[in-house]
Amino acid sequence: MNYIEIFLIGGAAYNLIEYLWRGYSHWTMTIDGGICLVGIYLICTLGEMNFVYKVLSCSALITGVEFVSGLIINKALHLDIWDYSALPMNFLGQICVPYTLLWTALCVPLVAVIDIISEFG
Repeated sequence: MNYIEIFLIGGAAYNLIEYLWRGYSHWTMTIDGGICLVGIYLICTLGEMNFVYKVLSCSALITGVEFVSGLIINKALHLDIWDYSALPMNFLGQICVPYTLLWTALCVPLVAVIDIISEFG
């Protein structure tokens, strides 16, 4: 599988997750999802890292992508796609601990699947 395919799968998956979670998404989340899955794939396949570190690194990556894209999309461009200001432990309304924990939970099966696939790839 090449990086373009991984990017497209990540973009589609992120949009699907958003549609299932909140009933809508935005095209910019396709880009975020693609970037995230390529980054997750690289974390899981390059270098030696135990499972827990992979999961935590992938969750941090997703949170970082969400923060940077939020600063660009929500703050600089004023598209107001999401706002976590009402959620506990948020930073500038763009990231928050509850969603970081959700990303961590989602990374557990994702990292496991990538680990299994990369063993046979």
